[in-house]
Amino acid sequence: MMSIKKKLSTLLKIRKRLKRKKPGFKRQESFKHSRLGESWRRPRGRHSKLRKGEKARGKRPSVGYSSPKEVRGLNRLGYREVRVFNARDLEKIDPEKEMAVIAGGVGKKKRTEILKKAEEMKIKIANL
Repeated sequence: MMSIKKKLSTLLKIRKRLKRKKPGFKRQESFKHSRLGESWRRPRGRHSKLRKGEKARGKRPSVGYSSPKEVRGLNRLGYREVRVFNARDLEKIDPEKEMAVIAGGVGKKKRTEILKKAEEMKIKIANL
């Protein structure tokens, strides 16, 4: 039986390979109007060619493009990222499976406090 770490690393490699093939899902007719962003919106129009699935109209997100269930939501290193706002939040983190991400609104004083405590507890921080 494969060890958990080895299994995770192979699944992460598989996810990386799958995501390389995945097309960029763009919003219908975003190229026509500058006011429309490119971020995906589900086509709901009655006569929508994209909703009907015409070939040249682009791809739609579907279950077939998803990554393996065990690695969904993990970062590239195989850790789940947990947002941290203060030093107390670090106590909830499991250093084996999770990695801390210091929230953007945290100031310099609290940030240094969090860094010191994380170093003590041997917790990795994603955004130093």
